[in-house]
Amino acid sequence: MANNDPIVALATKRVQDLTPYLSARRIGGSGHTFLNANEAPKSASYLVQSISFNRYPECQPPELIESYANYAGVQPEKVMVARGSDEVIGLIIRTFCETAKDSIIICPPTYGMYSVSAVNVGVGVVEIAPTSDYQPDVPAILKEFETNANAKVLFLCSPNNPTGNVLEREKLLQILEATQDRAIIVVDEAYIEFSMQDTMIDLLDKYRNLIITRTLSKAFALAGIRCGFALADEEIIKLLLKVIDPYPISDPVAQIAEQALTKSGLEILDARITELNERKAAFINAVKDLEIVQQVFSDKGNFVLIRFKDGEELFYRIAKKGIILRDFNGKPTLDNCIRVTIGSEQEMNEVIDFLKSI
Repeated sequence: MANNDPIVALATKRVQDLTPYLSARRIGGSGHTFLNANEAPKSASYLVQSISFNRYPECQPPELIESYANYAGVQPEKVMVARGSDEVIGLIIRTFCETAKDSIIICPPTYGMYSVSAVNVGVGVVEIAPTSDYQPDVPAILKEFETNANAKVLFLCSPNNPTGNVLEREKLLQILEATQDRAIIVVDEAYIEFSMQDTMIDLLDKYRNLIITRTLSKAFALAGIRCGFALADEEIIKLLLKVIDPYPISDPVAQIAEQALTKSGLEILDARITELNERKAAFINAVKDLEIVQQVFSDKGNFVLIRFKDGEELFYRIAKKGIILRDFNGKPTLDNCIRVTIGSEQEMNEVIDFLKSI
């Protein structure tokens, strides 16, 4: 139905037509167990000093940049911090794509913010379906770059949300080799700590057109502070810093992030990753042979995507029990699929007991 509100009419046609990204919090839901946002089950404790709250923070807090560079194994000049990797995604598009002219390439099913961020600023979205094993279709992608001069950025998520698989290095290398000085290739490593052996960070020194995005929201259990990073060639970082807002990182966020990156903070991180990966393996082992389960996807993140015989009905039945999961039914190739975040032992046992009761 058309909206005749004159205030709404003042917005751009693009925004009026835009479908926002439906985050877990935005979708909502009533329940007591929330396993729909790929959050960690609990956070560590942090102390914040308020003595400097009267001053604007640094755009790029030097101590935080240095700490994350040491953690990631790169030079500080190759690091930029922002309000979560979501902001980094938007900055990349705004930096390298002209409105109403250029486009990005995505390979759905994948993280929905790539397309939302592009459409939000009038940038086109080219969808290239992955292969049957959810790897990028390299010939199709390279053909698009060859025939579409306005294709500027390719987004690849590894581990991919929601399918959980990691990007094959050889496929990325083929794309990087073919697109040097031609396009920006983004590898979103929001979940990489759960499969760190699959990181592509070592390729940054060789390929100047590669950007890796990271976050403290998942393995670091700091989704609430909104802190993410871009790792890239120094010249790309300089370009992104031309576009970023003046004060993207608040002082409390910087303080907490720096604590999470200390030796003791990283020890807590390692213990959390081990615990969640073990719990994930136990959960998969408990449900994979159930009659209602048709397929368990790859498990490289802190979540598991499962195809059920009747996922749509199951999603609503389990929600009525107060267990809120993430429904992917209707997304490309994901009919009857539900994503389950790996939560606490009690939460996972609750899901297992429900699935076994059907």
